[in-house]
Amino acid sequence: MLGYLVAGATSAVIAAASYQSRSPTGQWYGPTFTGLPRGSKQLALTYDDGPNEPYTLSLLEVLARHQVRATFFLIGRYALQRPDIVREISRAGHAIGNHTYTHPNLLFVSPLQTRVQLEECDRTLLDILGERPTMFRPPFGARRPESLRIARAMGLEPVMWRVTGWDWKTTSADYVEQEVSKQVRGGDIILLHDGSHLRFGVDRSHTIVATDRLIPRYKALGCEFVTIPEMMRNDVAQSRVPVGTAG
Repeated sequence: MLGYLVAGATSAVIAAASYQSRSPTGQWYGPTFTGLPRGSKQLALTYDDGPNEPYTLSLLEVLARHQVRATFFLIGRYALQRPDIVREISRAGHAIGNHTYTHPNLLFVSPLQTRVQLEECDRTLLDILGERPTMFRPPFGARRPESLRIARAMGLEPVMWRVTGWDWKTTSADYVEQEVSKQVRGGDIILLHDGSHLRFGVDRSHTIVATDRLIPRYKALGCEFVTIPEMMRNDVAQSRVPVGTAG
């Protein structure tokens, strides 16, 4: 009987550890930034796996029309392929983060390979923009304690999310909009994709249409769209407000 209990407990721990390694909000393996406290009127749009032609440029037009700045987590090899798009993202005032060089699952690569992936992406963005990124998002959201330690040692703050549009699994803007709307509670980081780790040029037009709909929807509710660095600064500022003085 004791053996069954031990086996069951071990299985539960393994399952929980596996979940935490991929859960966007899991904190077992080290703290990651997932947004502001629920109820905040701020939201952060984030886009992974770019730059991607022509969809990143079309997305920039939509964001400019709505006067919204977002955060882009870029794959290094795509940035090297289209540095002009990377510069356009930066010129428009959007924030840029490190999404590794080739988008491997960091659960299955060595610490040395993890460092090489981050350093190569870092170096590519530095060469293009003249400055290093300060944020990192692990591909697939998968991370281990080692990957987070390596990122932080390089000055990269790990950033996850609380809301996802599942836009890599669909081509429907309606579906993306509905999925995001079901999850938003305020203070959220929203995960979307302007590219794909599978290949350059994957169609993300549905993500662009969904973005064009989501921004006015939440602005009408009094929400403000900010970049991740802006949200992080607000998080620090709020944490410094003495108890009893807010409001």
